[in-house]
Amino acid sequence: MDGNRRWADQKKILRLQGHQEGVKSLKRLVRHVGALGLDYLTVYAFSSENWQRSNDEVSYLMELFGRVLAEELRELAENKVRLRFIGALDKMPANLRKTIDKAMETTAHNTGLKLQVAINYGSRLELTQAMRKIAERVARGELKPDDIDEGLISDSLYTCGMPDPELLIRTGGEMRLSNYLLWQQAYTELYVTPVLWPDFGPEHFDQAINEFVGRQRRWGGD
Repeated sequence: MDGNRRWADQKKILRLQGHQEGVKSLKRLVRHVGALGLDYLTVYAFSSENWQRSNDEVSYLMELFGRVLAEELRELAENKVRLRFIGALDKMPANLRKTIDKAMETTAHNTGLKLQVAINYGSRLELTQAMRKIAERVARGELKPDDIDEGLISDSLYTCGMPDPELLIRTGGEMRLSNYLLWQQAYTELYVTPVLWPDFGPEHFDQAINEFVGRQRRWGGD
């Protein structure tokens, strides 16, 4: 969900307002995706590198995450959305972590859209932690090196139990993956749009889906 700050800069308003508008775009998209009957939607909300931003911006984002989650939880639960947060959650501020845990517990048995929010997420960090967990199991004698395969690695990631994404939509026109779901996106179709995230609406999502369904997908061959 890229482009909040550039959107604000273009309009000569505070970048914090760009993040507020980005939240509105996310709410519209979640409702739309739920209405379409899709099973999974995963969004990249805050990377493990975003801590390098200014203290004021990071503090505002943490407060915004907590406030929006508390305000929207009831509607999400009523619409049977199941929330899951992926990332290094143990490094999040204590109050926000409590709100996150409550949201996941409240929606754990919902049967509608499965909404994953990647927060304090970085794919290299995820893979490093997964390798460390596997190495510890080998050291304890629970596994042999020959037991390590793609399935074991996948089960050791934050996304354990989730299917790999079929489509990545990148807003804001940037032509890179930005350390996002690197293992999981081995065969994901990519769709890049110049539309900045606050302007990204259901019509843009439908354009991405229409292009996706018209593609011939390939898995490692011609």
